Amino acid sequence: MTYYMATTLATSFDEAIERTEAALKTEGFGVLTRVDVQKTLKSKIDVDFRPYTILGACNPTLAHEALQLEDKVGTMLPCNLVVQQKGDGKVEVAAINPVASMQAIDNPQLKQAAAVVRDKLSRVIETLASA
Repeated sequence: MTYYMATTLATSFDEAIERTEAALKTEGFGVLTRVDVQKTLKSKIDVDFRPYTILGACNPTLAHEALQLEDKVGTMLPCNLVVQQKGDGKVEVAAINPVASMQAIDNPQLKQAAAVVRDKLSRVIETLASA
């Protein structure tokens, strides 16, 4: 089982982020965090890196359900998506596969909840791929 789902877009980096956030919203997710890895690496260790942003997405209803099933699951929240510039002028968007990450927790109900989240994130990736 792969730990992520991804698609490649023929668009600008900023447009890819906007489209990703819009697709997440249609599935009930909001973006809680935005980590500009390129900027961080440059300011902290003076390394040049390609445009690479980590979006921390949360569906409050599903997060609440997961926290009720397993109080330490917050260590795996929010769901991360990566938007990164590829060498061929395209942008890749990748989302965590929560079913893969939840294999570490022995809780069948949580695994079912993770499948719901996976399906929503899969639809986000499919929406981006088909646009």
